[in-house]
Amino acid sequence: MMRRLVNKIVFSGAVLSVLVLHSCKDKDPSVAKIYVRSASNELLADASVVIIADIDGNESTQEYVDTLITNGSGFVEFNLSDYYSKIDKNIKVAKFDIISRRSNAEGFGTIRTRINTTAVETVKLIK
Repeated sequence: MMRRLVNKIVFSGAVLSVLVLHSCKDKDPSVAKIYVRSASNELLADASVVIIADIDGNESTQEYVDTLITNGSGFVEFNLSDYYSKIDKNIKVAKFDIISRRSNAEGFGTIRTRINTTAVETVKLIK
């Protein structure tokens, strides 16, 4: 009888531990990955990429602007987890305008992101 009680307590403790550890798991980051290509479709390093929260097109009016330079593989990754942490928890999707420039060429686009996922977009630069 006592052994059964001990087994139930140990089992309950193990189940509780699994539930607590599972609930503490980090969420996936919210990322906007943007590739920049030339007019001839070549990936471009050292291009400036700006993203701007589309306040008119989003449920949230949280302002957001960030600028990064493309890496040697021709892309940037904006971590948007901070943006999503500041807006209403019920909002899971946001739209951003993209402006990209390199030398005398520029390109424009939009990207629709979702919380805890990676959204991917490509911008083509034209002169």
